[in-house]
Amino acid sequence: MYKVVSIEDAVKAIKSNDRVYIQAAAAAPQLLMKAMADRFEELRNVEVCHLHVEGEAPYANPELRDSFHVNSFFIGNNVRHTLTEGNGSYTPVFLSELPLLFKRNILPLDVALIHVSVPDKHGYCSLGVSIEATLAAIDNAKIVIAQVNEQMPRTHGDGIIHYTEIDLFVECNEPIPTHIYGKPSLVEGKIGDFIANLIEDKSTLQMGVGNIPNAVLSRLTNHKDLGLHTEMFSDGVIDLILSDVINGNYKSINPGRALTTFVVGTKRLYDYIDDNPFIEMRASDYVNDVSIIKQNPRMVAINSAIEVDVTGQVCADSLGAKMYSGVGGQMDYIRGASLSEGGKAIIALPSITKKGISRIVPSLKSGAGVVTTRSHVHYVVTEYGVANLYGKTIKDRVKALVDIAHPNHRESIDKAYFDLI
Repeated sequence: MYKVVSIEDAVKAIKSNDRVYIQAAAAAPQLLMKAMADRFEELRNVEVCHLHVEGEAPYANPELRDSFHVNSFFIGNNVRHTLTEGNGSYTPVFLSELPLLFKRNILPLDVALIHVSVPDKHGYCSLGVSIEATLAAIDNAKIVIAQVNEQMPRTHGDGIIHYTEIDLFVECNEPIPTHIYGKPSLVEGKIGDFIANLIEDKSTLQMGVGNIPNAVLSRLTNHKDLGLHTEMFSDGVIDLILSDVINGNYKSINPGRALTTFVVGTKRLYDYIDDNPFIEMRASDYVNDVSIIKQNPRMVAINSAIEVDVTGQVCADSLGAKMYSGVGGQMDYIRGASLSEGGKAIIALPSITKKGISRIVPSLKSGAGVVTTRSHVHYVVTEYGVANLYGKTIKDRVKALVDIAHPNHRESIDKAYFDLI
C-alpha cells in the first residue's frame, strides 16, 4: 500500500534552510524529532516550528544553534530556554489563526513531521490525539513525513487523511507520551468550588488541563446536560461523560459530541478516545473560531493567568517582558463565551504565588503582555471569591479585585494603585 523507509532515510528529506512544522502536544513524533536532531552536523539554519510538544526536544539544545532555530507558537518547558540562549524565538498568534500562517503562505513550509495511526483497509490514517494546525501544514508543506504508530488512537473528525497525502513513512510501535496531573491543592479546590457554582446546567465548557480545571470537573458530578467545546482536555472529563453529566445535548455546534483539537493525558484517555464517535477532533481554525464558539448558549470559558491588574488586564503569557508560554486560545474562548447567550468568561488563578507574591497587582509588571484586555474580561476567580467585572467602572473593578486578593496584600494593592493615578 505504501513504501516504508528507515528513519534515517526519512529525515534525509530535510535540508539546510528548511522550515519544518512538528505536530503538537502528545502527537509530537518523538522518533522523527530525534532523528532530525541527530543530523545536526549535516544541517544548517533549519527553522523548527511548533506549538507545545510533549517529550524531549533535542533540536532545542543550544549547542546545536548553528543547525536548528526553534520558532515556538506556544512555549513549553522543553524549549523555554531557547529564548534566553538565543537559539529560539516566539511568534504570537491566536490558536484559531495559526493554520492561516500556512494557508496564506506567510510561513511557507518545506517539511511537516506528523504522527499517525496505521492506515485502515481503505488507506486512511488518523492524526490521533492532535489536529491543531497539522492539516494546514500537511496541505502546504512540500514534503510530509509520517511516523506511523500502532499505538496511535484513531479519532473521529477532521484528522483522517489518506496515505497518498504522505510522502515518507516510518513505522513504529511506541506508547503515546502521557501526562499525569497532581491532586488539586486546598486553594485550587476552593477556586474549583467557586467556578462550579457559576456553571449552570446545559452549559458548554471550555477548559484547559491542570489542577484548577480538574478541581472544577470534580465538582460537576451533580450537574446535568453539559457540553464540551474546548481546544484541549484530559482525563477529568471521562467520568463525567460516562455518567451522562457531559452529553452535549444542548450545544448548538456539533450537538451530541465533545469537540476538541487535541488531548493530553494518560493511557486511559487515549484508549477512551480511540474510535469513539462522541469525541470529535477538529482543526483549531474551527474549534477556536469565535463566530462558532459563540453559537453555543451558556458557553463557559475557564482560563488561567500569571497576574491580573486591578483594572482587569490579564497577563497570561509572560513574566514581565520574559516570554513564558503564549497567547494560545485564551482570547478565542474569552471572546466566544462573552458573546454567547448566557455565556461566562472566567479567569481563574490563586491569589498568590508559591513565594507569597500577590497575583492581583496594582499594575502589570514592566513589559508584561496583555493577553486579555480589561474590556474583554468578565469574571476573575481566586480562592477568596468571584469578582464580576462586566459593566463595572474602573473604581468598582479595583474594589472587586482587591476584595479577592490575598488578605495580606489587599491594603497595599489598593494604596499602590491609587498612588499611580
